[in-house]
Amino acid sequence: MGEPKAGAGADLLLTHVGEIVTNDPAHGGLIGRVEDAMLLIRGGRVRFAGPRRAMPGGQGDLPELDCGGRAVIPGFVDAHTHVVFGGYRAGELARRLRGESYEQILAAGGGIYSTVEATRDAAASDVPGETLLDQALPRVRRMLAAGTTTIEVKSGYGLETATEKRILETASEIPSHAAIDVVPTFLGAHVVDEELTHDRESYLQLIENEMLPACASLARYCDVFCDRGAFSVEEARRVLAAGKRHGLRPRLHANQLGATGGARLAAEVSAISADHLDHIDDGDIAALRASGTVAVLLPGVALSMRTPPPPGPRLWEAGLTVAIATDCNPGTSCIESMQLMVALACLEMKLTPEQALWSATRGGALALERLDRGWLGAGALADLAILDADSYLHLVYRPGTNLAWKVLKRGEVVAG
Repeated sequence: MGEPKAGAGADLLLTHVGEIVTNDPAHGGLIGRVEDAMLLIRGGRVRFAGPRRAMPGGQGDLPELDCGGRAVIPGFVDAHTHVVFGGYRAGELARRLRGESYEQILAAGGGIYSTVEATRDAAASDVPGETLLDQALPRVRRMLAAGTTTIEVKSGYGLETATEKRILETASEIPSHAAIDVVPTFLGAHVVDEELTHDRESYLQLIENEMLPACASLARYCDVFCDRGAFSVEEARRVLAAGKRHGLRPRLHANQLGATGGARLAAEVSAISADHLDHIDDGDIAALRASGTVAVLLPGVALSMRTPPPPGPRLWEAGLTVAIATDCNPGTSCIESMQLMVALACLEMKLTPEQALWSATRGGALALERLDRGWLGAGALADLAILDADSYLHLVYRPGTNLAWKVLKRGEVVAG
């Protein structure tokens, strides 16, 4: 589902690495930082990442890439995106800046509904440049160029079977055109189709009896937007149960717009992740910690919506596994850069640079159950970014600058 065939990958030796962030506890600290390092890649996987003095000999047959004292970090893993969509909603941002709320815009037929219309048109189009794939690929390529090597992609802008299916099909086509891995998620329960607003039961039955049977083979996860103006806890529980019957593991949009019970539901159903979590109390935190659910925080949404950021430090201190992601979407976080998310997580959400970088790499990988990425050690995928800087701290120090000098996917240079 959206990933290159096993076995693809290169042999390469990275030399003159000024600093490497391994996220490997063997090197100490949260991010396993090593200075004066080398990195050995065989068959697209890391064989060695550590101090130059400890590098095993006998590697003279390998091509070398001189990093010139630059820093190396794991490729970013963006664990929450809606990157396959039609059209943009720049005008909606202006409406919010003039004082309209997200809920008011949604009730007036804007918000998700306007994207649904544009996405349905794109899904039905065969005009070059207007198809869903043609619109998504430039966004994905910019993500890759900034160091993102794995993305989750949700459906949810179809709200009817054919378009929901086409979004997931498009997601699966992306790796054939861009060197990035895709993890697909079914989000038919994004909002209720506005034509069925007064008949929620019919829409829920459509998800259970038609959408899921058609879409489940194209996805790994089932997600629900459980919040004000979307789906209640009871409705979300029902959709997630239906997803489980089709083999899809649960994730949840939870507690973005209010304390509406989504976080507790995520813990109850042992969701892989609970995303947003802007409004959360001690009981929610304890439940999520007990369930092992990953907290996926989306600082770009708070920036765009001009709302307080998610309580990242509080969740870290409570012992939750934390990830950060872009939530790249046309309405509430039209942001593609995980580098910017790292900066926002520090400057706005008040994580430390180490917590933010770990959350954007290893945390994202854990949120997608991709244990072979988000770190650089023996056996990990050789997905990484070489920064045009001598330290990962520049990600926070220089927000707005694409610091990716080169991006490697399975040991091959794919950007820069």
